[in-house]
Amino acid sequence: MKGVLVKDLYIARSNILVTIVSLVVLGFGLSFLLETSALLVLAPVAATTAVFISITSDAASKWNKNVITMPVSRNQIIGEKFLFYILLAVLGMLTALVPCAVIACFGMDITLRSLLLYGSIGMSATLLAGGISLPCAYLFDPEKSQIVFMMSFMAGTGIITGLVLLINLVFPVKENILLAFHIVLIISVIWFFISYRIAVKVYKKRDIS
Repeated sequence: MKGVLVKDLYIARSNILVTIVSLVVLGFGLSFLLETSALLVLAPVAATTAVFISITSDAASKWNKNVITMPVSRNQIIGEKFLFYILLAVLGMLTALVPCAVIACFGMDITLRSLLLYGSIGMSATLLAGGISLPCAYLFDPEKSQIVFMMSFMAGTGIITGLVLLINLVFPVKENILLAFHIVLIISVIWFFISYRIAVKVYKKRDIS
């Protein structure tokens, strides 16, 4: 799996670099308009686009047909894409923390509470979207997969809203907002793992010979 991951990093390296630079610049730009820590909502979502670049590249180069002749199981191929997705989401989150840390050094008010809140929202949206779009990348052709990829983030936002409304029936979200979004994050992690199992089953049944 390590070799497959290195291959994807090599393919998407320019996109990853552009994303990192853009997030840092955007973070400093937001400091004049909004709370800089709000960048944590966007950062993991933006960073994971490189995963779909690698999937599209695999399809265009017929890599999927060649890799089945190698000592790599289909479980490992799918697992690598999901691992790559998580690594990029974390990288995006860490990148967003750079402008937050720099601005905090200049005395601007960036609280741990806001970082945890926006970080939970960003990762939840990213995991929910990935749980929808990654299996579809192996179920549909590349063009349809790109459409699902874009729509999955809107769907993820809607799911978060629905979960928050459901949680509000149990306890008031406004008074326990961090707890509420941490619960949403836990649900998102569980969904992402379930999605991985679904993707493995889909890929095993798909004829790529």
